[in-house]
Amino acid sequence: MDVSQAIRYPDLVQLSSALASRVAGALRAALARRGRASLVVSGGKSPVKLFEALRSEALDWSHVLVTLADERWVDPTDAASNERLVREVLLKNAAAAAQFVGLKNDAPTPDLGAGPAWDRLAGAPRPFDVLLLGMGDDGHTASLFPKSPALRSAIDEAAPPGLIGMRAPTPPEARLSLNLSALLDSRDIVILVNGESKWRTYTQACQPGPVEDMPVRALLRQTRTPVDVVWSP
Repeated sequence: MDVSQAIRYPDLVQLSSALASRVAGALRAALARRGRASLVVSGGKSPVKLFEALRSEALDWSHVLVTLADERWVDPTDAASNERLVREVLLKNAAAAAQFVGLKNDAPTPDLGAGPAWDRLAGAPRPFDVLLLGMGDDGHTASLFPKSPALRSAIDEAAPPGLIGMRAPTPPEARLSLNLSALLDSRDIVILVNGESKWRTYTQACQPGPVEDMPVRALLRQTRTPVDVVWSP
C-alpha cells in the first residue's frame, strides 16, 4: 500500500465521527442484504471516540453481532480487557441491543481457549461486514506481534480461519487473536492510525521489508480484502 492512500483527518474527533457514519452505513447495508450484520473491533485508546460516536447511530443493533479481533487473556472485568472496554464504551445507548461475543473463556491459556472461542463465533455472519483494527508502534495489529512464537502460523494466509494464542512483549503477555485468514474473511477492513509516532510506523510498514518485522504488512500487502487506513495527527 502506498502511504498517499491513507485518508487524513484534522483530528481524532473528526476521524471518529466520519468513521462511525461509514461503519453504520456498512452495517445498514448488511442488514438490508441478509438481515444480520457483524462488526469486529479492537481495543486500545484510539477507538474510544469512535465507539462513543458509533453507539448512538440509528440502526437495528439487535441484529448486529459485535466481537473482537483479539483479546488479552485476563478476566473480562480486568482494566486491560478489550471486552470490558467494548461493554463500557461501545455497547451503550442504541448499541446496547447488539449481540456481543467475547473471546475470553475459562481455559487456562489462550492456546487452550482458542478452539472454544472460535466455536462461539460459529454463528457469526461471515464474511465479517466491518473489521476495525489499530496498529502499535512496533507494527503489530490485532495481537499479531513481531517475534511472537506463533507469528509465522498466525500470518499464514493459507491456514484455515481461526483464533491463535499469541505473546505480547509487554504485560499482559498472553493474548488471543484472529489469524490472518480470519481477519481477511471480511468485506471491509479499516486500520485506524492516531498520532505522529504511529504515522511514522505506518510509513515504515509501507516500505519493503519482512512481514515478520511489522505484521501489519500482512494486511497492507494482501489483495484479497480492501483495506483503508485512516489517520489523524
